[in-house]
Amino acid sequence: MSFSDLSTEEQIESLIEPATAILAQYGITDFELENINHEYNSTFSVVTAAGEKFALRVNVNSDRIEKNIAAEMTFVNILAQAGEFRVAVPIRNLAGEFVSKAAHEASGRELLCVLFSWLEGEDVGDEPTLEVVFEIGALMARLHNATKGLVLPAGQELPSLDDFMWHVEDFLLGERSVLNPDEKAKIAAGRKAIETELSALFSEGQMQLIHADLHGWNLKLHDGQLAVFDFDDSGVGLPIQDLATAIYYLDTDEQIAAMKAGYASVRELPSCSDRQMKALLLQRRIHLLNYLYETQNPEHRELLPDYQVETFRRVDAFLSL
Repeated sequence: MSFSDLSTEEQIESLIEPATAILAQYGITDFELENINHEYNSTFSVVTAAGEKFALRVNVNSDRIEKNIAAEMTFVNILAQAGEFRVAVPIRNLAGEFVSKAAHEASGRELLCVLFSWLEGEDVGDEPTLEVVFEIGALMARLHNATKGLVLPAGQELPSLDDFMWHVEDFLLGERSVLNPDEKAKIAAGRKAIETELSALFSEGQMQLIHADLHGWNLKLHDGQLAVFDFDDSGVGLPIQDLATAIYYLDTDEQIAAMKAGYASVRELPSCSDRQMKALLLQRRIHLLNYLYETQNPEHRELLPDYQVETFRRVDAFLSL
């Protein structure tokens, strides 16, 4: 039985042994381990015998290689050192490295892992107030100010987000696609129309480091302050891509207006036409459909049929504009 055929509980259980091996690389041998999130990647809370608490991220689905994760850690550390952001700070192992590795029998892979400081607070989640949405917009703008013009060290690399699929395998139109010819044609038509809009944005905009996944489940609220974590989708892209990705997860026009107002309270909103914004939102939708074909998470795979039907409907709506 492959890892993807295991239940969620079985997948988590299979990660206990490699997680234990990873923690030994930090000199942590007496601890309590609890899985707190098993989706794209798997995250465990770690409480040591001395009462210290950490978060251990195990890259289960991510195809990022070591130089990508090293660049991600540089991104996070720059923000931590700036002093104005609450982030989960990566911890070096006993060998002085941020990225640790352990064999995983169930998947037949060597898993890349990072240990972070613990972030206090509650996840913002799916239903933030307008006040919190405003603050998310302002936080994003401050992040963009902090990373404008930043160049990563030699040997470190984050993906360039001018690629339509952001440099992950294309399960919709690629060699492993299971879509029928009509479905492929629809996705291809939508992609072509979106890329027309994106080319104009990239010809005018300045690329920089962005988080690229700033939604309520990657943000915590503690004592009235926001903290940001999970930079696993971060890359070199346009600020408008960051904003559009965050807007995708909002439910109302009032929330969208609040996020834009929060952003504009710190720096000028990036230029974008209504059609270009619709193109970015549809691109995000297609990315998530592609993820559902890629993921080994059984609960997420169950979402695929309904999600695909709605995605095709949105493609049709965009093409009819």
